[in-house]
Amino acid sequence: MAKKAARKTRGKKKQASRSNRLSHGIAWTRRWALRGALTVAAIFVGLVLLFSVVNPPVTHTIWSEWRRLGRVERDWIPIEEIAPIMARSVVAAEDANFCLHWGFDVEAIRGALEDGGTRGASTITQQVVKNVFLWQGRSWFRKALETSMTPVVEIVWSKQRILEIYLNVAETGQGVFGVEAAAQKYYGVSAAKMSPVQAARLAAILPSPRNRSVTDPSVRTRRRAASILDGAATIRADGRAACFED
Repeated sequence: MAKKAARKTRGKKKQASRSNRLSHGIAWTRRWALRGALTVAAIFVGLVLLFSVVNPPVTHTIWSEWRRLGRVERDWIPIEEIAPIMARSVVAAEDANFCLHWGFDVEAIRGALEDGGTRGASTITQQVVKNVFLWQGRSWFRKALETSMTPVVEIVWSKQRILEIYLNVAETGQGVFGVEAAAQKYYGVSAAKMSPVQAARLAAILPSPRNRSVTDPSVRTRRRAASILDGAATIRADGRAACFED
């Protein structure tokens, strides 16, 4: 009986030891996961602060296209050197309430949900977060990161800075990034010299710049460009362009 009791005692001690090791392992994993998450968050906040005054040198999409094609076309210019109609056209096309929201357009999200999710509801700020800090593609994980990062960018950057970065990093064609490189390539002029029609057509291809043509636009692209011109005039008249125009 004594031997049996001793064996039971040893078994309980081993089981307790295994349980303790498992608890320590879980606690260690949680501790390091938390440290890792805090480190990533700190790096992100640091980059947001840095990019409020320093232009992002490269994005994941630009780097990927450079690897795929061997070269990319990109010329960074300040927003003051971009034709105002270009900025208004992009806002009218992509995010008409850009000056009114804090990073998320609730009305657009509601409309997208009512549409069954067949159209996007991402704001320009969300697109900037995706382009500068994340990657392309559809996944819940990327969307969750984008959603958590967007308010930080809205708090730190001005609306004008958000739009300036968007106009310089958005893909505007095969291996072409930013409106300056696009204006030079497609029209032979600087972004400051684009006409309203040229600006509207460039804004019209942004949802799918690799599949739509600026220089030989389809009937659908022409109609969209005409609608964008009307929208650009509307947001100027009703004050929805005030946050990025002097």
